[in-house]
Amino acid sequence: MYGSRPTKTLIRTAAATVAAAALVAGLVQSAGAGELRATAGPTAAGAAGEPTDITTVATGFSIPWGMHWMPDNSSALVTERDTFKVFKVTPDGRRAEIGSVPESQTTGGEGGLMGVAVDPDWATNHFVYFSHTSSDGNRIARMSYDGTGLAGYTPLLKGITKNRYHNGGRLAFGPDGYLYASTGDAQNTALAQDRNSLNGKILRMTTDGEPAPGNPFGNHVYSLGHRNPQGIAFDPQGRLWEAELGENARDELNLVEAGANYGWPVCEGDCSEAGMTNPKATWTTAEASPSGIAVVDSAVYMASLRGERLWQIPINAGNGNVGTPKAHYVGTYGRLRGVTKVPGADALWLSTTNADGNGGEPAGSDKIFRVTIG
Repeated sequence: MYGSRPTKTLIRTAAATVAAAALVAGLVQSAGAGELRATAGPTAAGAAGEPTDITTVATGFSIPWGMHWMPDNSSALVTERDTFKVFKVTPDGRRAEIGSVPESQTTGGEGGLMGVAVDPDWATNHFVYFSHTSSDGNRIARMSYDGTGLAGYTPLLKGITKNRYHNGGRLAFGPDGYLYASTGDAQNTALAQDRNSLNGKILRMTTDGEPAPGNPFGNHVYSLGHRNPQGIAFDPQGRLWEAELGENARDELNLVEAGANYGWPVCEGDCSEAGMTNPKATWTTAEASPSGIAVVDSAVYMASLRGERLWQIPINAGNGNVGTPKAHYVGTYGRLRGVTKVPGADALWLSTTNADGNGGEPAGSDKIFRVTIG
């Protein structure tokens, strides 16, 4: 299973090989336990800064999953997957529990309270959105938040099939004002290719949970053919990037477009089948097993679970090509789950998830770091 944790020796050996590998246009070279691939071109990607400093912001968490900054930048909301709790965390690390999401359940694996997104018009409507598992499947729900506590739980979208694994769960508002959600195939591969299923997709909806106008198939589906997408983020050009957990061979970074088919289960990684869209970069599952992503300074930053590292992937503002991926903090902080850009700064918040079943650490051992990009 992709979530298993490899030995430190394997991680460090793979990291050393990755650091030495070079990716050039149209070529595939060895990288650690397998192969690292990236799509390049005449101008692969613009210059991107490097992480220059990492400091601890807050401690005491148990499987923090989602993070989202408030529109006024005063604090971020952080969800805990298995406790269903939501915390307010300030830039100086002060944290306060503001409530929990009702009707949430775990799946004994990857389900529970997952993504969080704050309405861009929060100052007017005070709405916060959550992705979570319930008795009838995975849901997108809305609550109100007055800056102190949560209230008014309202399910917006039900009928997303759940399973022990492959529940997706990430939320993000796009520059178009619509809410995007990632959903896994719920360990039923056929759902990813079914345009009428909510599973194995990127969904796009209004703040009331209805299909967004202009969706390619007239329903909630924005893109299809996904296995277990856990990272979604928009770049400064308004493009949607997505990180996806593969099965046994290839994890993916995709540039998502409306109506595109990303291949699962026909393909894992690069695909020669007609009608399928290739990823921009791939990794072996030992090198990545990605979760959250964020965009800072012309690069996608991708948190990795089994790979226990933060990947930096330079992206081109003009053509969507990517440059040479580079790994940071390999094996240093354990399993990395969440990553989000700090508003108004070239910096990230990065969270661990070592208190899950694969990390082997006790409850309360997870942390949030601040990473400065220089």
